[in-house]
Amino acid sequence: MSVAVETGLWQLDPTQSTVAVRHKTMWGMVTVNGTFTSVTGEGEVDADGTARGTLTLDAASLDTKHAKRDKHLRSADFFDVDRHPDITFAVRSAVPGAGDTVDVSGQLTVRGISRPQSFTARVTGSEAGAVTLTAELTVDRAEFGMGWNQLGMMRGLATVTATLRFTRATA
Repeated sequence: MSVAVETGLWQLDPTQSTVAVRHKTMWGMVTVNGTFTSVTGEGEVDADGTARGTLTLDAASLDTKHAKRDKHLRSADFFDVDRHPDITFAVRSAVPGAGDTVDVSGQLTVRGISRPQSFTARVTGSEAGAVTLTAELTVDRAEFGMGWNQLGMMRGLATVTATLRFTRATA
């Protein structure tokens, strides 16, 4: 990674961060887009430049701009927010890669089901006391117990995109 990030504790800036999801439905003819409006996180950068941390999404905060669909997504057919209010990604390892990349691996937990997840993020902004990462990854919702698929309308993987801005944590 060509950007040096200071060691220590970092805090996600939720006002400058977004996590969105898109998925094809209606037999691939319609793309549903949604954004999680409540995101928190923190991390720690070690002296060797590696990092670890946690990102937490309030599952009930998913907003697709369609109230009836959002209610269904919060139900037991999908996120089951009454029993599993949070979606978490525990970063076990974030290792600087070539250029502005970071190789990220960790554990994604949705509906109480955890699965390993790895992807490459990019450092898209760096200034004194702040760093911004962007990433795109695919998730198989069936691996997390979200198999609802009336008439085979929902196929394929969901795509998650994230822009995450971290600032130095104050003591």
